[in-house]
Amino acid sequence: MKRHVVRLLCAAVRPLRVLLSRPHSGRAVALAMLLSMTGAQALAQGASQAYPSRPIRMIVTFAPGSATDTVARIYGQKMAEILGQPVIVENRPGAVGTIGADAVAKAEPDGYTLLVGTNTTNAAVLSLLKHVPYDPRRDFTPITFLGVLPQVLIVNKDLPFTNVVDFVAYARANPDKLSYGWTNSVSRVSAELLAQMADVRFFNVPYKSGSTSIADLISGQINFTIIDMIVALPQIQSGTVRALAVTTPQRITQLPEVPSIAEALKLPGYEMMGIFALFGPANMPRDIVAKLNAAVIRASEDPELRSRFDRMSLNVQTTTPEQLRQRFDREIAVWTEIAGKAGIKPE
Repeated sequence: MKRHVVRLLCAAVRPLRVLLSRPHSGRAVALAMLLSMTGAQALAQGASQAYPSRPIRMIVTFAPGSATDTVARIYGQKMAEILGQPVIVENRPGAVGTIGADAVAKAEPDGYTLLVGTNTTNAAVLSLLKHVPYDPRRDFTPITFLGVLPQVLIVNKDLPFTNVVDFVAYARANPDKLSYGWTNSVSRVSAELLAQMADVRFFNVPYKSGSTSIADLISGQINFTIIDMIVALPQIQSGTVRALAVTTPQRITQLPEVPSIAEALKLPGYEMMGIFALFGPANMPRDIVAKLNAAVIRASEDPELRSRFDRMSLNVQTTTPEQLRQRFDREIAVWTEIAGKAGIKPE
């Protein structure tokens, strides 16, 4: 990219040599004008035309194998084919996703460091933590929405519950006896909102990764979790855990025999979904944002990508950057309300 920009600058400077060889009083003014206009245009054109000229880092704020990681790798593979440069997924888990998100917020806004954001990192975190090292509204450039993912309540297969009604009845009779694992805001708030709406109490156990919580669920260290379909579905299909309910308003195609929490427990209004979107650091050039937006939209139209996500229950969705900004403004307001209903206070 640098060589391309230098060639453009040299082309812009040639007229200056001719101009400076002619004596006249406006020489300094003309020089300033040409440098500010032609040179700036050359730099901007060089940067946009050459992008991307090297690998792009896509930061995932949760562990390998998580839903966010899976979404990033599937999209990243297709984007690399479209953009002609590798898209390298880098996992930076910890602190409810804020470690990885903060790294992107503080990166150069050149389009080479991107964030696969979620409703945890870019919305709910304001309701979960007292001190967030970045501003979700101010410190990121929206690029496009990626998709929406249902959650599912799964229990240890050795527990006697075969349906969510019996599960809640037991929890009501035994406050704080049922423990659940959580790794992000969707997982935690899903359980706490259920507890509030069903008038029960659970004991919560935080985890750094969904795979670890699943392992402890299978071994009986915890009793249940509400987790995304991408992580849960293989375990449900293999019979190592039991699915009791989904968090969508209606049943889903992949688990037609499993009712929704709203349906089974007569709790209208109960709904919890994981969402994914692509962001960059604040102040990214518009033309680079446009290239990335177009690449994601093109990737989302690929039949293979859609087929893979369909099998995981992820509903592929894309937006303009402005639509994404508006969506997450609403998400922040929604999660503030949900966290309040769930009785969660910032820690």
